Formats: sequence, C-alpha cells, structure tokens
Amino acid sequence: MTNYSRRTALLAGTIGATAGGLTLAGGGAQAGRGRRGTTTFVVVTGASGTPGGVDELSLRGHRTVGVGLPGHGATDAQFAHDYQCPQDPASLATRPSPMAGVGLDAYTAAAVEVVRTVAEYGPVVLYGGSMGGATLNRVGNAVPHLVDRIVYDAAFCCVDLASPDEYLATPEGSTSLAGNLAALVVADPTVIGALRVNYRTADREALAGLKETMMAGASDAEFYAMLASLQPDESLTVGAEDSRVEAHTWGRIPRTFIRHTADRMIPLALQDRMIAEADRLTPHNRFDVHTVDAPHAATAAQFARIVDILDRLPECRR
Repeated sequence: MTNYSRRTALLAGTIGATAGGLTLAGGGAQAGRGRRGTTTFVVVTGASGTPGGVDELSLRGHRTVGVGLPGHGATDAQFAHDYQCPQDPASLATRPSPMAGVGLDAYTAAAVEVVRTVAEYGPVVLYGGSMGGATLNRVGNAVPHLVDRIVYDAAFCCVDLASPDEYLATPEGSTSLAGNLAALVVADPTVIGALRVNYRTADREALAGLKETMMAGASDAEFYAMLASLQPDESLTVGAEDSRVEAHTWGRIPRTFIRHTADRMIPLALQDRMIAEADRLTPHNRFDVHTVDAPHAATAAQFARIVDILDRLPECRR
C-alpha cells in the first residue's frame, strides 16, 4: 500500500460513534483533580467528521461539547454546489479547499480553547476517535492540569512512533483496509491543498470497499447515514505530523482506551500495540481498557455500549 493510500484512508476515520449519536501551564496534572461540578465531555471528531457533542451523554446528566475544528464549520465552504447532485467532477477536482494549510497546530489550539473554557465548571473528559487521537495527544501534552481523563475510542495514540501514518506502516497495521478509500478520492491533493473524498458517490464497488473498511456488518441504511455526516475535505498533513505523547505531561492524566474488535481501519493488533507502548511509557499510570464488538464506526446499538462505558467513568460519579 502506498503512503498516499494510507494517509487518504486514515483521514476518513470518524469518531467511533458517528452512526450512534452523534502551552504547558504550571501546576501539573493534579492541580485540576477534584474539581466539583458536572462533568463535561469535550469531543474531538475524527477526520472528515462533523463537530458535535454526544446527545446520549447529555440525557444522562453530563455536559458534552464538540470542538469546532478549523475548516469543518458550516461557514467553511466544505459543501459547495459541485458536491450536490448531479455533481461537477471538473470543479471537484480543482476547486481550492478551505482545509488548505490547516494542520495539527490549528486543531490543537481549537481544542485547548474549549478545554480551558469548560474546565472552570467541573471535571473534563477529553474524548475522541480515530484521527482525533492526534489532537488528544497534543492537548494532553499542552494542558494536562485541565484534563481529568482522556478517552481514546479506537483512536491513534502515538508513543514510540511520531504519527498515525507511521503506525499504519507497522506490521500491526498491515491488515488495515485503509487503501480502499483511495477509490473515492476525487482531486489531486497537491492541486487543492487537501484530501477530497466523494462520500456521495454512487460507485457501488467503491462504496462496498469503504463499508468493509469502516462499518462492516452494519446495514446499508446505517452505513449511508454515517456517510451523510462526513465532510469531503480534510487536512493534508495531520496524519503525518508529530503527535507523540510526553510522559511528564500527557502521561500524568488518567486515560481510557475503548478497543473495537472488528476495526478494519485501525486493526485490533495496532490498537493493542499503542496501548502497550503507552503503558510502558508510564507504568504507574496505565490505560483503563474496555472492549466493544464493533467496526471502526460503531452502529447505534454498538455506540450505546460505548456510552455505558463513558457514563461509568470515575469522573462521572462525583
């Protein structure tokens, strides 16, 4: 699999719940522990995802807020006339992207701003899936004293290797079906400055390959609903940028990993590798690990089990 194919595919990773719901400061991580008030889940979407909170958690009495990642908002021209039906292939292939020049620094700044705002009111659980893990890593390095727990939902946690791209190139990532996404790319990234994926294609073969990668076992209705929530353009650089966690900052934050056993985007062996690397980095503070029988993008029923896990976190029982 080419490096281009790997990066293209992992950037289609969405928060593991799409169909279901959806500067280091002083004081150290412990400075924020024991905050009273309602827990806020700060949700960082995976690549191509639409920012938003988790309604199911709000119904259980928690606050949730989605991070508005740069380039992903309603006013950022992600959805243009050429993406409607019938589509305009020539325009899709050449129209400059609002994601051009947007990278992990911008994502991190946006997430840190939200964390700083909500930390004033109670415990903060930073939650994300897939490519969102790269942002989680950076935020944990930057403001550990403001985060009470980080939750990786089948997300990239870079420890020994620098980037998600590098992890997909490991033996544990070799069974990933990430390359299937290349069939949906409709523009030269060097021309538009981003990765543009046509999630509205009617190409049955391409869609079948994407479903096998992202949501195998789901109904077609669930799969198409998940696709309808995705945005076509994504950052060209996030998958290759350094997002390694640091023991003296990120490593002090309690953390949870939710494994997806049927994940064909980030294979289970790769999830387990990242968990093991993190636990070796900070053996005194190991991952709290949970497992769900779900593909990369969970169905509504599968996501209900994920919500149960989140609802039982210590930060939610104060």
